[in-house]
Formats: sequence, structure tokens, C-alpha cells
Amino acid sequence: MTACRVDILICTFRRPDVVRTLESLAAMQGPAGITLRVVIADNDDTPSARAVVQNAAADLPWPVRYVHAPARNISIARNACLDAADAQFVAFLDDDEWVAVDWLSQLLAMARRTRADAVFGPVIAAYDGSAPDWIRAGDYHSSYPVRRNGRVETGISGNVLLRWGEDMPWHAERFDLTRGRSGGEDTEFFFRLRRAGARFEICDAARAWENVPQARLSLRWLARRRYRMGQSYAASATTTGQRIKLGFSAFGKAGFCTAMAVMRAPARAGRNRWILRGLLHVGVCAGCLSLREGVHYGTST
Repeated sequence: MTACRVDILICTFRRPDVVRTLESLAAMQGPAGITLRVVIADNDDTPSARAVVQNAAADLPWPVRYVHAPARNISIARNACLDAADAQFVAFLDDDEWVAVDWLSQLLAMARRTRADAVFGPVIAAYDGSAPDWIRAGDYHSSYPVRRNGRVETGISGNVLLRWGEDMPWHAERFDLTRGRSGGEDTEFFFRLRRAGARFEICDAARAWENVPQARLSLRWLARRRYRMGQSYAASATTTGQRIKLGFSAFGKAGFCTAMAVMRAPARAGRNRWILRGLLHVGVCAGCLSLREGVHYGTST
């Protein structure tokens, strides 16, 4: 690949794990001919991560720019990262993730091979011994990019490389501030970029991992997440007709999942699997009806 620059963008909010993220970047094998920089946007009310980031940055072979972007709205932080970016590519990571040594090389190689505008990689859940067997077996906390009808429609910002030169039609696009407390701002953002002409690909070899804290190891937490994911997916429907069609389809799927959950009631793993699938479709219905979304970001550490 010809010489170019990549800005690695990380948003953080009261999470010391960002040190592990930076340590994994320090251990990464940088692609030949690529100039790297890390931009970290701190979304706390006060610049609480400044000292942590500056100390960790001393071990990185690339420059690190710290930006204070208050407060408690992830879209504000993501937009601050994009405002600070001036590279041909940007790569988003979350502040509780760590990456494989060839993570960025794999993303760039896929972008070169396919000429895709964005390449999504998996975020793999790292469970400890306290995770219930049904959660571990279902791998509910991992995020794998998917194709629908042979196409990648959208993705999340936990592991993605995006063309970001000033000549890109989406260079002025930013994350929706109204979704910055509920979540799903990244799903909607990439739906919007696709409508602007961006082409997406998947690179399974570009691996990132994240720990799953104890507070997330419950059916209740997963239910809230799946419902919110459904609300976010409803952003794919931009007209009244599309929302009606998507909503009716999701309603039927939710009914089927409910019936399956009842049939599988004695088996915890199977029952919960169908409950979570059903709640995803209920969330799509809620999104199509523009029902208010809950606050999932910025409420705790």
C-alpha cells in the first residue's frame, strides 16, 4: 500500500482499561509505510483521563493527542475525534478493548484488496469464570459484522477502519447527538454513510477483544441491549413506507420468537436465546414507531 496516514480514534469515559488498549497498540506490528497517530477523546465532565492517557502514551512509538470532549454523550466524543482527524484513514476502537498485533495490517490489507471504504472487524468477548454457561455458550457479548442479503449494511465503531480523506463524500458527516446517551449512534452513522455511497467489507482476521464486567452477565442487561440494538437497526428505514414494512416484519418475527421461547421454557439456554431474539425485533418495532430510547451511556463508571 502506498504511504498514508492513519488516525486511531478512541473515546473514553472513566475507564482505566484504556491503558490496556494503548498497551496493545504499543505491541502492534505497524504496517510498513503507514504513519500512525492516536487521538483520545475524554467524555467525562472533567478531564479525568488526561494523566492516565499521558502516562500510557509515553510507551507508544506514535504521537498521542488527548482531547477533552465533555460531557456524557458518546456522540460528542466521537465527533471530537473526527474533528481532530486529518488522516486518509481513521480506525475506531473502544476504551475497553485490546487488539491483535496484526489488527491494523489486516484492516488495511482488506481495504486495499477490496477497495472498500470501511472495513469492520469482530469484537470478541473475553469471559471470566463467573460467566453463566448459557451466556458463554451463546457468546452474546461478542460483536461480529454481518451481511444481509449478501451486503454489509452497517456496523459498529468498536473495530472499524474508514476512509476519511477530505475528498470523501462523507467527510463532513458526524454522529447524531440525540443518540449519544441511548447508544446506536454508530449503527445510524454507518447506515448514513452507506446511503452516501460508502462500500463496506468485513475482515474476520482483524481481531479485537473486550472484557465482560460482572454487571453485564445477566439476562436483564442483555435484554436491554438487544432491545436497543433493534431500535438502532430501525434507522435503516428512512421513509414512512419503509418503517411500516420493517415494523410489520419485525412484529411477526417477535411473535414467532415468543412462541419458540414458550416451547423452550424448560431449557434455560434455549428459552433465553429466543427471548433475546424476540426483544431485538420488539426493539425494531419500537424504533419504527419512534418510541423514546433509554439512557444507556454516561450514567455510571
